[in-house]
Amino acid sequence: MNRCNVLLLDEYRLISKATIDTVLRKFLTLRRMPKYEELTDEERKREYDKEKNLTMYLSSAYWKNHWSYSKCVETFNAMLVPDSHKFVCGFPYQLSIEEGLLDPELVRDDMSESDFSEVKFSMEMEALFFGSEDGAFFDFDSVSKNRHINFPMLPDEISSKLVGATQVRIPHKQNGEIRILSADIALMSSRKNNNDATAIFVNQLIPTKARRYINNIVYTNAYEGLRTDEQALIIRKLFDEYECDYLVLDTQGVGLGTFDALASDIVDPETGEIYPAISCCNDSTMAERCTVRGADKVIWSIKANAKFNSDAAFRLREAFRTGRIRLLVSEYEMDKYLESLKGYKNLSKEDKLSFQNPYIQTTMLILELKNLQHEESNGNVRIYEKSGMRKDRYSSLAYNYYVATQIENKMNRRISIDDQPTESFVIKPPKSMRKAVNSIYGSYQGWY
Repeated sequence: MNRCNVLLLDEYRLISKATIDTVLRKFLTLRRMPKYEELTDEERKREYDKEKNLTMYLSSAYWKNHWSYSKCVETFNAMLVPDSHKFVCGFPYQLSIEEGLLDPELVRDDMSESDFSEVKFSMEMEALFFGSEDGAFFDFDSVSKNRHINFPMLPDEISSKLVGATQVRIPHKQNGEIRILSADIALMSSRKNNNDATAIFVNQLIPTKARRYINNIVYTNAYEGLRTDEQALIIRKLFDEYECDYLVLDTQGVGLGTFDALASDIVDPETGEIYPAISCCNDSTMAERCTVRGADKVIWSIKANAKFNSDAAFRLREAFRTGRIRLLVSEYEMDKYLESLKGYKNLSKEDKLSFQNPYIQTTMLILELKNLQHEESNGNVRIYEKSGMRKDRYSSLAYNYYVATQIENKMNRRISIDDQPTESFVIKPPKSMRKAVNSIYGSYQGWY
């Protein structure tokens, strides 16, 4: 059987650690021992002791919660030990530019592409592993471990580009399923204000046998610089297309204008279709702003204060830690699933991007969560963004999940009440049976 003296593991992050430890490294058995005819046996032994077998790990950087990062840290620490032969280093793209191996214009072009991913660029080009900073409120590991959903639910205008691709179409709801659409509203373009974008999430709540819900975040998108009427139309169309039960809306500030637009009939200027007005279900004052009689009460108005925001933040963090929120898989796995769809490879670059966008937006969510700052006071936590960063995706998802917990609690209270026995269901022995028992044992009240 063949053996080796040098084991070179290219893109080792793609190889399971178990395969490396139990299979590949087992090929490093005996050290190289050339047959030096001019050396004595003792001299050969000294040469044998000098030349040790070598293992080389080569790869781009990856997630910090992956074993490849632990291997780098372990090797780095070993470098500090005297007489250690271990070594680790990184080669960022700037080195290739300096040596004339990479055209900086190509790098700028890549960074200007519409599908540019800051996270992938950081790992592939900057040799930086990606994960949470110490003390982050949302731990990267606890969030990223929930990326289990293979395919998003896409609006028909996108999914229809692939005939028969049922995996990405919006299915009809299951028995007991609830869908919640949330939107954190912004009006200014991010080119002028770096922390403003309207973030939309669709949450598919699937009931479990334990009377809880699993929250599947099946669609997400972000819009910049749109007018109030344009955003209201987008939200209203998505609400109907996803057969949503509730629409979560921050109705303070600029969100109030979007609420008022939704509380009136909306006409799609392109198709002429009329979307009926919808009203508020949790705030009577907000419901009065809707002047259309009989409008469905489906909007959950959020008017957050410090206590509410703290509660929402803690709930969302706990949901990630306990696995109650499931997200789309990362871009590294995305290609595998999308390319399995018949006809996907033949789509234009723009059309492919429309399929990829929910995965990319999910990674942007995780990047946003990872970079959020927090401070605690009197049992409450305040979440805020770094200068130049955003928290619109966080706010939309936090409000979405908060409403999901309210719906779950309401459902459980209703079930608990229904399960309580009432007097009408108390079964008593017939009078004839009482008389028979009393005649034998006497009238003892403890029997009844």
